[in-house]
Amino acid sequence: MFVFAAVLSVLLAVVGLAAGLPKALLKGNIPAQLQSAGGLSAPLVRFIGLAELAATAGLLAGLFWQPIGVAAALGFAVLLVGAIGFHAKSGDYANPETRGNAMAPAILTIIAIAVAVTLILAS
Repeated sequence: MFVFAAVLSVLLAVVGLAAGLPKALLKGNIPAQLQSAGGLSAPLVRFIGLAELAATAGLLAGLFWQPIGVAAALGFAVLLVGAIGFHAKSGDYANPETRGNAMAPAILTIIAIAVAVTLILAS
């Protein structure tokens, strides 16, 4: 069970790194691909990026101490639920052009919960 938890943790950490790094390193205005009808401010985008990077670090640390990994996975799931709410409020799920990108947080939420459950079961 631990091998499965480790694989899921690493995969989710890679996604968190890929999503969080550009947001955390954001300088100036928000790029077009991060803009939406909701109008996130640049400092908020940077904060979200830092939270994603913290979750990434926690997921990797959780490979050595499982309680940290569980907390990181659950924290990442909470962040992703917020993203789902933001996309829903922005109408991204109703728009066929933006629906694909808006589905990523929903899928990743399921994976984050699976990481937390597998880490709990592996301990």
